Amino acid sequence: MLAANPAVFAAIAALFGLAIGSFLNVVIYRLPLILERQWRAQCAEITGLPAKAEGEPISLSRPRSRCPSCAAQIRAIHNIPVLSYLALRGCCASCGVKIPLRYPLVELATAIVSGVVAWHFGFGCQAALALVFSWYLIAMTGIDLDRQLLPDLLTLPLLWIGLLASLWPTAGFTSPRDALIGAAAGYLVLWIVFHAFRLVTGKEGMGYGDFKLFAAIGAWLGWQMLPLVLLLSAMVGAAVGITLIVTRRHGRDVPISFGPYLAGAGWIAMLWGPLIVGRYLGIAGLH
Repeated sequence: MLAANPAVFAAIAALFGLAIGSFLNVVIYRLPLILERQWRAQCAEITGLPAKAEGEPISLSRPRSRCPSCAAQIRAIHNIPVLSYLALRGCCASCGVKIPLRYPLVELATAIVSGVVAWHFGFGCQAALALVFSWYLIAMTGIDLDRQLLPDLLTLPLLWIGLLASLWPTAGFTSPRDALIGAAAGYLVLWIVFHAFRLVTGKEGMGYGDFKLFAAIGAWLGWQMLPLVLLLSAMVGAAVGITLIVTRRHGRDVPISFGPYLAGAGWIAMLWGPLIVGRYLGIAGLH
């Protein structure tokens, strides 16, 4: 039924995306905290200094979601994606403090992205893989915007899933050979840019997480899509950066996260990359 009704499949995927978006909010908020605790514990073990008391254990599933202001547990009825935010008028039900707009935006964005992916690919294994790819990108975008961090716990599994997906002829987006070359080229290209920029300016222009994310995109989409992804991400990143500097909302020496632009460009390339490249080659007379 879902295969014969793409609109129904897209609607179901969008509704499911709302729930996934709620989970991605947890990942975006808690994963950096979990990693920070692990890093501090490792530093204490290496230095022999006593570990700092961290409070109650935290994971992606426990403890239950709480208001960051009053620490009241969020009831299930108040945790319905988007609808609860609207019903509560964007405020905590216990203390009335404003809930950051980011939470419903992530949920809504995940729903829209999921619906678009389902509509584009139709019911099947390729759509399932595309949804996984999209959800990873949303999680990493949120974390990078918040913390300027692209955790290995997300980038490396995404890379390996992309390589393994290429072995699935009917579902993967590229061949194993192109995926392998794409992963290596994606990492190497930004690694070269990073060291060239540092050699010329004496500053570090990006983080190693960007290399790994670009490598993961190469593993998913193949090396042929890397120039398009890099061009789109650089253009949008430069435009946003210049706008922020001109409007004085961002200092010249303050770093800007590049991961969200890579993620957005990678998602666009997954859906429309071959069409964009084909039209460019046609206009340029290179086909």
